[in-house]
Amino acid sequence: MTEPKAPTAGSWVVTPEQGGHMLDAVLRANLGASWGDCRRWITEGKVSVDGQVLRSATRNVRAGSAIAFDPRARRRDRPYLEPSALVHLDAHVVVVDKPAGLSTIPYEGIGATAADARAETLDALVRDHLTRLARTARAAGGTAGRAPVRTNAERPNLGIVHRLDKETSGLIVFTRTWLAKQALTAEFRAHTVERRYLALVHGRLTARTITSHLVENRGDGLRGSIEAMTPGMRKKAKGSLAGAQRAVTHVEPVEHLEGATLVSCRLETGRTHQIRIHLSEAGHPLIGERVYIRGFVGEQIPAPRMMLHAAELGFVHPATEEPVHWERSPPDDFAETLARLSAAAPSAGQL
Repeated sequence: MTEPKAPTAGSWVVTPEQGGHMLDAVLRANLGASWGDCRRWITEGKVSVDGQVLRSATRNVRAGSAIAFDPRARRRDRPYLEPSALVHLDAHVVVVDKPAGLSTIPYEGIGATAADARAETLDALVRDHLTRLARTARAAGGTAGRAPVRTNAERPNLGIVHRLDKETSGLIVFTRTWLAKQALTAEFRAHTVERRYLALVHGRLTARTITSHLVENRGDGLRGSIEAMTPGMRKKAKGSLAGAQRAVTHVEPVEHLEGATLVSCRLETGRTHQIRIHLSEAGHPLIGERVYIRGFVGEQIPAPRMMLHAAELGFVHPATEEPVHWERSPPDDFAETLARLSAAAPSAGQL
């Protein structure tokens, strides 16, 4: 498969209207290219801001900054996690504002390929960042001038206690010690971790609490709920029914839009693809959804990705035993899709 032809080289100055927006959005506005192409060119090192190559598509740019695009620039395949993505860092936990388009951990499920195993993941990039911080600290302590050799022992510990889908942006926590992992795992199992997501969904969705029992295979190869299965699907699913898990999502509309609704989803449980499944089975699949969209008969609203963002995260800190809480606004691609749908519905508004 050949890659799409890139536009010719060019340079621009960020306008006052574009100031504060993310790099991928500004590049897209100037090139007229797709979100995917703009992000790929950025991660490949083909875009610079004020003379510095930036590989983070979500980096905010200032008005007046000079952006240069060179499609012939040497490709830089290795993704880079901007320091600003680390929301909180201490000896016990790391809270990250995950960019969309990056898997939390390597995909090892059925159908995984060698490329999946080699793909950069959020946990690997966080480890790399922590490694750089440790090296900088050692250099500041008198080891400057000596280039340390990477060893397995240098790789920092990082525990996985929950995940976000590849296309989902927003807050996620990793643990740095065994005790922290045990404590946070217990909080997730007890459903005491506070998680609120923002989502753009098709149609006019009203407030509700969705409760169902999810299985890995609802009879057609997809995850889904027992409650939404047809008799034929139940017959095919058979063995998976015994492993059904109770799932509860509290949904509140935030703003009614043109053919869509901005909703807030609070998780009482945290099952795989829970929000996506619940909203789809309620007849209001996520905008940008490509998997749990079967059976939806309405007009699908285009979007650069699945419009789901983990906006809030809170838990009891495993070391201090004090409650901690963070909030992050959605990235530009989400905000621009929201603005487009809001502008198309002048009578709509926040509830």
